[in-house]
Amino acid sequence: MLIGELAAASGLSREALRFYEQQGLIRARRLGNGYRDYPAEAVALVQYIRTAQQLGFTLAEIGDRLPGIWDAPEPGPALAQVLAMKLLEIDTRIAALQTLRQTLAERVATDCPLQSTNT
Repeated sequence: MLIGELAAASGLSREALRFYEQQGLIRARRLGNGYRDYPAEAVALVQYIRTAQQLGFTLAEIGDRLPGIWDAPEPGPALAQVLAMKLLEIDTRIAALQTLRQTLAERVATDCPLQSTNT
């Protein structure tokens, strides 16, 4: 399918699809006239990429993990493992942000918020 067809089927712009291709997330072969020709499964792949982004994955993370998921004998468990790792990462970040918030709240309550509390 041509890039316009993939754009219509996926809801992404042609520019976004070109960017995904530049990042190595999707591939197209070139026709004799230079047009990009995407395989039919590119629609599902682009939808996966969009869903992963909505779940907090960066394009770099998607690119790093995508081959392992697609090449796994059973993609479901491989994907579940990746999602579990992302959940753990998010929980770690939330804990760090809660600690930071507590520190900031304590400093706001002092006369000089920027003075070190270690003295």
